[in-house]
Order: sequence, then structure tokens, then C-alpha cells
Amino acid sequence: MKRRSESSFVQFDVVYADGTVTSRRKVPLSVVESFEGEAAVRATLEAQDRDIALASGRQRGAIRTIKRVRS
Repeated sequence: MKRRSESSFVQFDVVYADGTVTSRRKVPLSVVESFEGEAAVRATLEAQDRDIALASGRQRGAIRTIKRVRS
């Protein structure tokens, strides 16, 4: 039987202020385990949103809630 490999990412569902939802956003495990905790996760997701906005030309709203996906 194969062992399940440890993932180096943790997934989060994100709800924005306008009610839109993105599912299973990946955040590096090192960020999740950092001393800053949720603040570091939020900052990482916001940075990802800025990169996506630059590529797509569409801005995301503010993040309302973040929920870790348990698999």
C-alpha cells in the first residue's frame, strides 16, 4: 500500500465582500504554520489576488472570510 505523501500546500475557501467565492485556493504550508497564522494566510491570498488582477485586468473585492478545507 502506498503512503499518502504530505502536501506542501493547504487549501482554503475564500469569500469576498461582494459574496463571490473561490474554492480550494492553495497556500504554502510554511505560511500556514508561521507565527502570524491567519494574517499571513490572508496576506498570501491577497498577493495572489493582485497577481491574478494584473493578468486578467479584473480587480477582486476585499476578503470577508477564509475557511480551511479539510480533506
